[in-house]
Amino acid sequence: MNTIELKAPYLVFLGDAEDLIMAKVAKGIAHWRPEKCLAQMRLPEAKAKLDLPDMTPQQASDAGAKTFVLGLAPIGGTLPTEWIAILIEAMEAGLDIASGLHQKLADIPELVEASKRTGQKLLDVRVPKGDMVCGTGLPRSGKRLLAVGTDCCVGKMFTTLAIHQEMIKQGMKATFRATGQTGILIEGSGVPVDAVVSDFIAGMVEQLSPSNEPDHWDVIEGQGALGHPAYAGVSLGLLHGSQADVIIVCHEAGREQMDLMEGYPVPDLQYVIDMNIMMGKLTNPNIKLGGISLNTSNLSEDEALTTIAHLEKRFGVPVVDPVRTGVKPIVDRLETYDA
Repeated sequence: MNTIELKAPYLVFLGDAEDLIMAKVAKGIAHWRPEKCLAQMRLPEAKAKLDLPDMTPQQASDAGAKTFVLGLAPIGGTLPTEWIAILIEAMEAGLDIASGLHQKLADIPELVEASKRTGQKLLDVRVPKGDMVCGTGLPRSGKRLLAVGTDCCVGKMFTTLAIHQEMIKQGMKATFRATGQTGILIEGSGVPVDAVVSDFIAGMVEQLSPSNEPDHWDVIEGQGALGHPAYAGVSLGLLHGSQADVIIVCHEAGREQMDLMEGYPVPDLQYVIDMNIMMGKLTNPNIKLGGISLNTSNLSEDEALTTIAHLEKRFGVPVVDPVRTGVKPIVDRLETYDA
């Protein structure tokens, strides 16, 4: 399969992060996949910290760590020159290096030389792995859930991770399928679909979510939005390649303007649902709406619950805020789903 694979457990690097907002990748890995996190490494000036022991690369390697994960995004998405020696030290200790930065590790000569010398891998998770393949549109066994959105940055990754976690808690067969760099670093595998040539997005997502047992769910991280003037292409490729049985529509309550898109209002929920169902029927005629995930961080508790109740009555599906209410109502309904 043409997916990126990271070896666990991890030594998570927080660099000089002043807080966990700067180190949000590290925070996400530790929150969603604590079993994969062995230790953290911080520079002396760092103020951010996780609930993990501090270790050097050699200490972590001796304790069983396999991958050194860059858990933060420096300004500009480039690797500070002074960190190169740290990454070389990690490779010399026997650790692969994983990064979601815009700057590729493979473009830094010192790291490439050290990788060849030590035999350790440089894993740029924004770079697709292997040959690109076209989609087939052929049916696959198993069940698939895809998060879609009314806009970018409305909680698609958080929602799918929460749904996957609840499925596992309830004893369901489920796999989280990451499609963005942060999701890949959290899960340890995936396809960075926004870096795939558009002709091959559907095919790469088919490979990401192959045939499986009839009662197994692939929970697929969404990207972009079909109604977004810049990122609709990646969203459509994901929709067709996933052949989603169920979509969960993600939305931020109160957001009226599309993120960084002046003049483009956020579409109505009904429009977004209808558009995704219509487009999704190309590769799965039985696609349906499984729920709505609402980010209510801008609302009071009473306002949030009132809005959730209103949307449930309007659309006839479970409506949740993964943070306030959890996602159990959505998962409870999925347990009885019959394609």
